[in-house]
Amino acid sequence: MLRDARVGVATGWTLIVPLKPLTRAKSRLSTAADEVLRPALALAFALDTVSAALKCPQVGAVTVVTDDRLAGRELAALGAQVVPDAPGLGLNAALSHGAHAVRSRTPRAPIATLNADLPALRPAELGRVLNAAALAPRSFLTDAAGTGTTLLSAATGEPLVPAFGANSRLSHLATGARELDLADVPSVRHDVDTGEDLTAALALGVGPYTLRTSGASPR
Repeated sequence: MLRDARVGVATGWTLIVPLKPLTRAKSRLSTAADEVLRPALALAFALDTVSAALKCPQVGAVTVVTDDRLAGRELAALGAQVVPDAPGLGLNAALSHGAHAVRSRTPRAPIATLNADLPALRPAELGRVLNAAALAPRSFLTDAAGTGTTLLSAATGEPLVPAFGANSRLSHLATGARELDLADVPSVRHDVDTGEDLTAALALGVGPYTLRTSGASPR
């Protein structure tokens, strides 16, 4: 873990962002978005997430794990590295594959997974989370609902051990990861699975891709 001249700022993180093929992504949004808008929103969420992450000083690189060609092209154009979901065995396998790909290139990189559906993500808030994560071998941030996980980190030399699924908060606690107790990072907690989640994200203020795709008025 590198630290720059600013006290307490951990740098050099590589973020691993998983993204399903857009036609299958965000299925729980189907009650709020039709079959044309839903995949477009999934892509917009990912573009806003990755764009904000790349602007965070603590982040050295972003690797996206996806088999979606359109999403891969768009995210690569932002500056992300894209690797295919070679295992094709679900989220945890995709994240482990991404972690292996990152550490094959940069063995000493601290890594963190980041959900692809954080359209209100703020670079400064993500930085606060990563600074806190740097103080533990493995840690995670719980989502706004209090049961899921939006970020899971592993310091240099530590295994990632992703345990996403139903109530991943408890699953990640069971693996020995430390839960990060941060109250001032709502944009890193508000992932979007449902129409209600999208309304909450819009209230926080989403990025330009989601704003344009959703047709919402700027805040």
